[in-house]
Amino acid sequence: MAAQNQGRVSKVLRLMAEKYPTKEAVYSKLIHLQSRLNLPKGIEHFMSDLHGEYASFFHILNNCSGVIREKVDYVFGARLTEEQKAEFCTLIYYPREKVEQMQAERKATPEWYRRNLAQLLELSKLMSYKYPASKVKELIPEKYASVIEELMHTRPEADNAQLVYHKRLLDTIVQIDSGADFIQAFTVLVKRLAVDRLHIVGDFFDRGNRPDAILNLLMEHPSVDIQWGNHDVLWMGAALGSEVCIATVVRNSLRYNNTDVLERGYGISLRPLTTFGAHCYPDANPIKAAEKAAAMLMFKLEGQLIRRNPDFCMEHRLLLDKIDFRSSCAVLEDGKRYELKSAYFPTIDEDVEDPYRLTKEEQAVLADLRSYFTESAVLQRHVDYLYKKGSIYTRFNGNLLFHGCVPMNEDGSFREVIFEGKSYKGKAYFDYADQRARKAYLYRSQDGLDFMYFLWCALISPVAGREFRTFERAFLTDKSTWKEPNDPYFKLINEEETCDRVLKEFGLKPERGHIINGHVPVKVKKGETPVKAGGKAIVIDGGFCKAYHSKTGISGYTLISNSRGLRLLQHQKIADVRMALRDNGDIESVSETVELRNYRTTIGDTDEGRKIQDEITDLYNLLLAYQNGLLKPQE
Repeated sequence: MAAQNQGRVSKVLRLMAEKYPTKEAVYSKLIHLQSRLNLPKGIEHFMSDLHGEYASFFHILNNCSGVIREKVDYVFGARLTEEQKAEFCTLIYYPREKVEQMQAERKATPEWYRRNLAQLLELSKLMSYKYPASKVKELIPEKYASVIEELMHTRPEADNAQLVYHKRLLDTIVQIDSGADFIQAFTVLVKRLAVDRLHIVGDFFDRGNRPDAILNLLMEHPSVDIQWGNHDVLWMGAALGSEVCIATVVRNSLRYNNTDVLERGYGISLRPLTTFGAHCYPDANPIKAAEKAAAMLMFKLEGQLIRRNPDFCMEHRLLLDKIDFRSSCAVLEDGKRYELKSAYFPTIDEDVEDPYRLTKEEQAVLADLRSYFTESAVLQRHVDYLYKKGSIYTRFNGNLLFHGCVPMNEDGSFREVIFEGKSYKGKAYFDYADQRARKAYLYRSQDGLDFMYFLWCALISPVAGREFRTFERAFLTDKSTWKEPNDPYFKLINEEETCDRVLKEFGLKPERGHIINGHVPVKVKKGETPVKAGGKAIVIDGGFCKAYHSKTGISGYTLISNSRGLRLLQHQKIADVRMALRDNGDIESVSETVELRNYRTTIGDTDEGRKIQDEITDLYNLLLAYQNGLLKPQE
């Protein structure tokens, strides 16, 4: 065994020797890594439940939930008035639009360019101090790297020659009419320096009409991770070819009058469906008729899926066969009869034994929709990105991030679920769900595609945790049937004992870690709080989507983690581009400190720090091998 271990160690050392062939190379790397461990931890920015609200996302991403304004206040203090700082921040948030505005107003003078370039340079320098030079170099936009690096290294305050050199660099940028380009590049650098890591805790899609624009913007971000939400897995399943996911996506888009994302964002035509809907429901307006046709497709396909997958525990959602067409009632699992809003079901033959069977016309419409979804290049690119950057859950710097819930029993124990004859619970269930979602992407088999729909809406799904009552809401008049049961997790998460149990289950330390998730909007106006169990859990779904503002009373939450602790931002009003340019408006937010440490967290305390420490250990072993003659360094 010892000989085998020695062989493995030697192999590692030989591989490292190829990368660091001299003692000097080892010295250099060790010095950089050891020093880096003592730098402060970078800022993490958490956002959740974006629901296609591009304008809100764009502004919060640009101002980094107030981080940039704080840095501007710190750097310029009383040197700039409040109006000047507000205008400067607007330039950082929206550089192209602000420059165009100043040009149109004939205010973009050479002096204006020089002043703003100098201020952006000063801000960038200060914000770069907590990063190693190699990291800063990676963050500078490549096309402007050589000039910006040179500017970053100037020290005009130290020497007159440096002052002249610094001034000449800026003057030349303006003289050759590249001021606007360099302003744009500097603002990109400032935003990258402001946030070291961006976490999106689920749900790009839903009622907002520009999830495609959000994903396009996010794909340019240098450091991001994603935890899939139930709306995300629904769209992912649709893009992979799941017919029931496709029908549900289309039905939801029609229901919320949000077809732009389908037709303009992803090039998915609804014409075959609207034509079919108008034929089936001639008395309804075209959108409502198409929605009804899509809903019946969804209910039929859902029923077929439930029959194929007893492991999903959704048999009680088989409701089309519970309709009594003669009495216009439906009999639910409680045995009671409930009145239907309408008994008109033109795509169901009352005399047919199987109401879940599609008509030939429905099959043709569905085939058209499926081809549009699977052949949309933009949608496929976005789903590829969601798989690449996303997962069911993420453990990052001691915190546990996921969208929905850890399925539980009423007593707080983890709920056991059975799939393919094996039982899963807690972390093992999350790992299994993640694995099956990835198999759906790789193989596109029917069972994999079915699982994506299960993740979207099942009570025991870790990204849903709620039993959807879509049939009851669509067809029944009795609103008492509309109430949707939730997993006990959503109640138990208020208890510290539950949070500690969850964190331990995922291999994290309860005394230092937090659960961060979204999914359930926090109704602030009803007295609810996003901070649960004394700060052990933080729910950051505060209603980004405008449709939820009346419920939540606010415009969303975001969370900031820096080297001193955690800060929660409650956004009252979010400026759009037009307002920002007109009034230099910003986010109106209330900040709440969730956790304040009496020490500064360094990179050495983070996940990155542990990886660096492992690399340092290997480098010391390599240096020792060089010194002992086990390996011969190159001259």
